[in-house]
Amino acid sequence: QVQLVESGGGYVQPGGSLRLSCEVSGLSLDDYAIAWVRQAPGKEREGVSCLRTRDESLDYADSVKGRFSTFRDNAKNTVYLQMNGLKPEDTAVYYCAADLGCLLHNDYDYWGQGTQVSVSS
Repeated sequence: QVQLVESGGGYVQPGGSLRLSCEVSGLSLDDYAIAWVRQAPGKEREGVSCLRTRDESLDYADSVKGRFSTFRDNAKNTVYLQMNGLKPEDTAVYYCAADLGCLLHNDYDYWGQGTQVSVSS
């Protein structure tokens, strides 16, 4: 059974930082890409980052480049999203998702339950 479990969301002031974790079980990080996707109220899902674990290549949305980074810990089967310089427009539910590759329309096969990130002064 595939499970993706996110943690680390919360409330932070603008300019602050959070680190989200996605613990993966039931599939190999060597074979699957892991993406972070967010959805703000009333908006469509937005792909934030995607880690192609086979070659360690990464994609980031333009809106987060230079502020967010994604990395993995193989020993813990966990992928992280480090978010620095947070802005109010980063407020959303953040999901990790998995599939055999990074998908343009975010229609991944496997999803976590999501974790809320709120950025406000």
